[in-house]
Amino acid sequence: MTSLAYAMGQGGLGGGQGSGGGFTAFIPLILMFVIFYFLLIRPQQKKSKDHREMIGSLKKGDRIITSGGIHGIITGADENTLTLEIAEKVRVKLNRGNVAGLVKAAAAPPTPKEENKKSA
Repeated sequence: MTSLAYAMGQGGLGGGQGSGGGFTAFIPLILMFVIFYFLLIRPQQKKSKDHREMIGSLKKGDRIITSGGIHGIITGADENTLTLEIAEKVRVKLNRGNVAGLVKAAAAPPTPKEENKKSA
């Protein structure tokens, strides 16, 4: 029984090794924040900035895709809205914020009018 009491008494006489300092307790939280910043927050801010620049640079004749998946050509541009031709003589208006991205011109199939011009 004496050895048990002696072993329990050693922790209190050790000089405070078991208690951590105030700042050292926050080091893992600070490291986690830094990792989240570089892996999640910063790339999302860059993507958002690129999207805002792309929306601001849209002009008549650009081929775009909307966030709903509709492909079309811009036939008119306003400060807040775009007029999009999705088929021959079918035009819709949409908010600039609903543009998901530009479609590469080389990836777009030629229209029937363009094919007729090439064969003539």
